[in-house]
Amino acid sequence: MAIADIERRLTALGANDAHVQRVLRHWVQDRPLTEGRRKLEHFLPQAVRDALPALMDELHGLTRLLESHPGEDGSARLLVGLRDGQTVESVLLPRDGLCVSSQVGCAVGCQFCMTGRDGLLRQVTSAEIVAQVALARRQRAVKKVVFMGMGEPSHNLDAVLEAIQLLGTAGNIGHKNLVFSTVGDPRAFERLSDGPVKPALALSLHTTKPALRRELLPRAPRLTPRELVEAGERYARETGYPIQYQWTLLDGVNDGEDELDGIVELLKGKYGVLNMIPYNSVPTLPFVRPDWDKARDIARRLHERGVLTKLRDSAGQDVEGGCGQLRARSLDLPREASAATRRAIRITPAG
Repeated sequence: MAIADIERRLTALGANDAHVQRVLRHWVQDRPLTEGRRKLEHFLPQAVRDALPALMDELHGLTRLLESHPGEDGSARLLVGLRDGQTVESVLLPRDGLCVSSQVGCAVGCQFCMTGRDGLLRQVTSAEIVAQVALARRQRAVKKVVFMGMGEPSHNLDAVLEAIQLLGTAGNIGHKNLVFSTVGDPRAFERLSDGPVKPALALSLHTTKPALRRELLPRAPRLTPRELVEAGERYARETGYPIQYQWTLLDGVNDGEDELDGIVELLKGKYGVLNMIPYNSVPTLPFVRPDWDKARDIARRLHERGVLTKLRDSAGQDVEGGCGQLRARSLDLPREASAATRRAIRITPAG
């Protein structure tokens, strides 16, 4: 189900634009239908009122909470069931944030991520994306939504943009608090600024070396790190939102002196911030989370060299917060990396 399908159904019942927005607002904000200055009987057509109970039940049934794993840092990893039996993950973040999934699985195949291990299983519809927000709001307030969960948002661009437009209007979320995260698909750069709701942009950088980027993100678009930053800079200047450059810090892989020099060359003076995130350990993958003191020293040195750097601790470390881990555990996937998998990952060490 897409958001456009919901709008068409309401319109067919005699709803005008204001009626449609009222219904969608109650759904995505998880507000009772009786709430509001104007009572439904004084506002909505009779046919819409008659259909509302069944429609709201259907919308609430798009997602269901299967598991919730609170973390010590105030986060909570949610396993969310969809109507066809598939599952995705959402993460309640500290300070009223929510990370949502846009796909079941992922086709990019990032070597350090559990989500893409089985490839792309299916797209998540725009209504299912918004339903993750409505579901989370039954747990706590949500004032920021980041598209950093399972999937590559630019590979489901129509649905993600449709969800963003609703979240930034009826969903009552500030546009800069809607964060579209991508490995750098050119289609995203072409379309993100077209609509009335222009999200902030997070770009998965992870390395300044083109060859290493191809190893770490084997099926990402063939943009070099420099080309990615140039595209990000154009979007930042157009929207007025600084780019969030994401850097998953992998011990011995992308934390060497040559990478630090490359970061300074690429990002110094750019309208953006480097979010450096120590790897969220996945038992089945052959990467290591760096020592926190080492990560802190790297962030400090970059700051001193003119690159705005924020060291972020991965949310939900104590509840297997790495994206895809909870879903994998629920499916009883093996927890130890096979020898074949380890042999297939030939990562060039950091200098």
